[in-house]
Amino acid sequence: MTNLRRPAAIEVGAWVRAAGQVRAVVAVSATSVTLTGEGEAEPLVVGTGELLAAEDFAVIGSPVRMPLPAASLMETLPEQARQKALWWEGHILEVLHGLPPGAGPDAEPRPDYGPGRSLTVRERAKAAELTAAGHPAAASTVALKRRRYQAQGVMGLADHRPVRKKAAFGAVDDQVVAAMRQAIAEAVDASTRRGTFIIWRTGELLRQTPEGWAVKLPSERTLYRLLAKLTDGTHTFGSAVTRRSRAHGAVGPFGEQEVFAPGEIMQIDSTPFDVLVLLDSGVTGKVDLTGMIDVATRTLTAAVLRPTTKSVDASVLLARTVTPEPMRPCWADALAMSRSVLPHRRLLQLDERLAHAAARPVIVPETIVCDHGKVFISRNFQSSCRFLQIEFQPTHKGSPFEKGHIEKMLGSVATLFAQFVAGYTGRSTDHRGRHLERERLWSLLELQELLDEWIVAAWQNRPHDGLRDPAHPGRAFTPNEKYAALIEACGYVPVALSGDDYVEVLPALWRVVNDYGIKIKNRIYDSEDLGPMRRQHSGVQSKHGLWEVHHDPYDVSRIWVRDHHGDGGWVPATWKHLKRVPVPFGDLAWDHVARQLPEATEEELAVAVSALLTRAYAGPPGEPGPRTSRRERRVAAHTKNTGPSIPAPKPAEPDQPEDEPDGESLAEVIPLGLFDPLEDPWRRK
Repeated sequence: MTNLRRPAAIEVGAWVRAAGQVRAVVAVSATSVTLTGEGEAEPLVVGTGELLAAEDFAVIGSPVRMPLPAASLMETLPEQARQKALWWEGHILEVLHGLPPGAGPDAEPRPDYGPGRSLTVRERAKAAELTAAGHPAAASTVALKRRRYQAQGVMGLADHRPVRKKAAFGAVDDQVVAAMRQAIAEAVDASTRRGTFIIWRTGELLRQTPEGWAVKLPSERTLYRLLAKLTDGTHTFGSAVTRRSRAHGAVGPFGEQEVFAPGEIMQIDSTPFDVLVLLDSGVTGKVDLTGMIDVATRTLTAAVLRPTTKSVDASVLLARTVTPEPMRPCWADALAMSRSVLPHRRLLQLDERLAHAAARPVIVPETIVCDHGKVFISRNFQSSCRFLQIEFQPTHKGSPFEKGHIEKMLGSVATLFAQFVAGYTGRSTDHRGRHLERERLWSLLELQELLDEWIVAAWQNRPHDGLRDPAHPGRAFTPNEKYAALIEACGYVPVALSGDDYVEVLPALWRVVNDYGIKIKNRIYDSEDLGPMRRQHSGVQSKHGLWEVHHDPYDVSRIWVRDHHGDGGWVPATWKHLKRVPVPFGDLAWDHVARQLPEATEEELAVAVSALLTRAYAGPPGEPGPRTSRRERRVAAHTKNTGPSIPAPKPAEPDQPEDEPDGESLAEVIPLGLFDPLEDPWRRK
């Protein structure tokens, strides 16, 4: 049977011989072939028929493209193994192409490696040549090397035994590895335990299956080494919060939502602020920090400190975001917007409120991203977002990475600001110092002033790693610089909040307007303007004719009633017993005293609250006497610092009598005693 061998093809890269010359094929078309010229001469174009008709025409080399050499992997091999692979490469190239590496265009292949020889013949010839030279090799060995070289390149010729990878878990049985993986997975949502429990649980899981009974556990040291490998990066023995977050977080690559305009996406969140605050004389406590950040510019548009975060705080934060930050008398002139990189003159033509504003951009949110905290998913906050036409977008539950910018910002505030403040507590009790309450602590209002100034002076002018120029990654912008760059392309639309708008974002209640006024938690509010509303139906059928009332939980001195019969405006009403109390106070203090005096009249409650605030403000008396409880002091301190700052009368010194205006002395405040349920309420004192 005749052995039919496919002739070599004329293709780009092949070497052909014609008219006594060997040239390389540069280009091939249907009617012509372009060959390289002699020296620096122009390429030679020859007709296909003319080339094939030459007497000595032959294709002496075909363009076999080998894989690119893995230079970086070759460096991992020992020097001897690397040189051996390169030595084999030269011989294999001669088997494949007929010519050894470095042979010029005029070189002729040796007879055993000519174009008329098959690969099998060439491999046998190469094996005989190597054996004669003192390197014994069979033809099958040369064929195996040739196939590896064609598939893997020079790395296929290397001896990998010196760098052969070991098994990931050594000689440990796969069932032991699987059982320990299961024990680690069970510990994700459980409390943090030690490694001894995981190893014990591994043995228990193995004994639950018939196959596991036959498996012998390795030594304790081997189990601990296996445990260290399997728990690497899982926080199995660390923070439970971090462990659950990593286990239930995204498993794919993290995506990034592109933002191109200020306010396109903003994020809001709250966290405990790691600083002790002087809430009142001798009373210290921690507060919550609620902040909002713009993703496009990393601008911290607003941040407020509160003893307890309420839904109204998020609404107030939203109002501060769209309102310019005013310059304070004690601030340096360098913090003014007119002296910053922000385009103050151009923005002033659009928004007159920026005339005396600090260097903090005013950004109107389009979308606000938040978690499922009660503060942010409350009806009050969502109503505020709808009022300002802002899209409200909660994250998925258990996915804090979806609002990573605000999470990182809150951590940065602790690193860049909180740790420099007197009374810094650290992030946990393990990092807390001793006797912090003895330090000279800032009050809540003073600390808020410091935070506002720090945002304008430090945060807005600090280069941010996430604000790099794509064309010049070496340049990092500050939030103010990024805002100034984006505002040129996106424009500026001011949104001014009036007094009515502020009332609109406050929590709402529905009440009856009686002859005596409106009652809210045993407090009566009244005003002359409520006359047309008394004992009248509001016209709101869904609320059974009740009237819409907005109130501030941090200031119980007044409320606002919507005029449903008129233009829908607000009618203010003040608390009937406001003059009895030196300062406004909130619901927290009222509810505390109400529990102490069941069924007490409104006047008694007002006097009791006033006495509580007076005792807490004055501090412990000079002589031994009744002391206020810790809860009373904390309630009074929270209330005093969250309400408007109305100065209270300064108490007289113990040994100096007060001035008596108009010949009348002030009445003495007598603290209320403890409530005795067995005492006869009708007996005169």
